[in-house]
Amino acid sequence: MRAFCGIVGSRRCDDFDWQRWSSGFASLPAGHPTLARDRDVVSGPSHALIAPDTRRAKAVGRRFVAAIRVAHYMAALLYGTGMRLMACIRLRVQNVDVGHRQIIVRQGKGGKDRVVPLPSASIDALKALIERVRVVHGEDLAAGYGDVYLPQALVRKYPNASKQFGWQYLFTSTRLSVDPRGGRIRRHHRNETALQKAVRRAAADSNVSKRISCHTLRHSFATQLLITGADIRTLQELLGHSDLATTMIYTHVIGRGAQAVNSPLDRL
Repeated sequence: MRAFCGIVGSRRCDDFDWQRWSSGFASLPAGHPTLARDRDVVSGPSHALIAPDTRRAKAVGRRFVAAIRVAHYMAALLYGTGMRLMACIRLRVQNVDVGHRQIIVRQGKGGKDRVVPLPSASIDALKALIERVRVVHGEDLAAGYGDVYLPQALVRKYPNASKQFGWQYLFTSTRLSVDPRGGRIRRHHRNETALQKAVRRAAADSNVSKRISCHTLRHSFATQLLITGADIRTLQELLGHSDLATTMIYTHVIGRGAQAVNSPLDRL
């Protein structure tokens, strides 16, 4: 599983051919739709009149490689915490508690909150990601944006929270977009289809014959905890299941009986 998660977004920034990427973009005509599409990603609407050049192409390239890395981080969290796909995608910066090594999942399935463990192996990567979000958010604020979507109840209670750093999405989008709920220009979270495609590609590259999806990583988290002796009630809380019967399904998967315990006779 470690190797599989590593394949998801395995291309390194140092290995990226910047010159080839840059020359490909720099050779495009000024009105090319690719440049128009990526214009706001790199320099923001306030710099819309800057002609395409190598500097801009390199910036787009860096965003491209960063997106590949983020797919790896998300896949690792799905396996390391047991979160559902959209719970991971919608994480806010303040949901990551590095000091207590935990992640707070807000408004999960069924509208419930819960706490999941933060894998030690992901701490350094998440710290770097949070700093990157801080830089991007600062650039958005300087350009007159920096607003993020919040539920209406929170907007009424905390009118200025939408521009605060802690409320920004952890896996933030690479571009600004128009929010259809009010027409404001905001930076939303990443689209979940990017991670889904990355996981499918990783499964193909790993020569895995079975069907693999993002939810498979959640199932793997649950079965591995049971194999290592985790309590079924603890697992129920970590997965956010309302009914214990749903969690009990995993005991049949690992083939250790209805209660997923070892008989005392086997310890003699």
